[in-house]
Amino acid sequence: MSHNVYIYILVMAGVTYLIRMLPMALIRKEITSPYIKSFLYYVPYACLAAMTFPAILSATASVISAAAGFAAALIAAYKEKSLITVALVACCAVFIVERILMI
Repeated sequence: MSHNVYIYILVMAGVTYLIRMLPMALIRKEITSPYIKSFLYYVPYACLAAMTFPAILSATASVISAAAGFAAALIAAYKEKSLITVALVACCAVFIVERILMI
């Protein structure tokens, strides 16, 4: 059974285009509902979190060190540190936990 990869690419491009084009074509007036506006405001953050969190837990040699790095990053981010500082704190936490666990 022969599969043509160009058909797959064409179908994926069509589906992606329709998902992005249909809301613009169907909803022409401004959204006035505060509930829908607030929902749409947080959608990008929720999608980013849903894509990032599983990668965090599988990025290290142990789930324990990954959770420690995640917790350290959350604490640093909550204290409003810069992105570089948060990343460095998370990396240092993972490094220290993996040295303690001898992974």
